[in-house]
Amino acid sequence: MPYRLSFGLVSALGAVIREVRRRRGLSQRSLAIRAGTQQATISRIERGEESPAYERFEQLLLVMGERPRLATEPLDHGVNPSDLADERARTPEERLAMSLSWNRLATEFAVAGAQARAWSQHAAEP
Repeated sequence: MPYRLSFGLVSALGAVIREVRRRRGLSQRSLAIRAGTQQATISRIERGEESPAYERFEQLLLVMGERPRLATEPLDHGVNPSDLADERARTPEERLAMSLSWNRLATEFAVAGAQARAWSQHAAEP
C-alpha cells in the first residue's frame, strides 16, 4: 500500500524527476513513452499535483538511467542515548514512580510561584 506523502515531499519528488529529465535532455513526452505512461502524468508529477508511489518514482528514474537513494540521519534531539537506555531498563512501576515524583515537584514549583506572585502583588500595594 503506497504511503500518502506530504505536499512538500511530493513537490520534491517532482522536482527530482524534472531535474533528471532535463539533465538527460528528455522531453516529458519521451520520458512518458519510455515509462509507459502519458505525458500529462509526467507533467502532474513534476508540478507536484500527483503523488507517485515509490515504485513509480523509482521506475521513472530507472528508465532515465538513474536510481533513487534513500538515506536517514539521526535527529539532534539533545537526549543522551545512554539516558534513553537507562529509562528503557526501568520497570513500568519504576517509571511511574519517577514520573509521579517529577509531577509532585512541578506542582510544588507551581504553588510556590503562585504564592510568590501573590506576595509580590500584596507587597506592592500602598
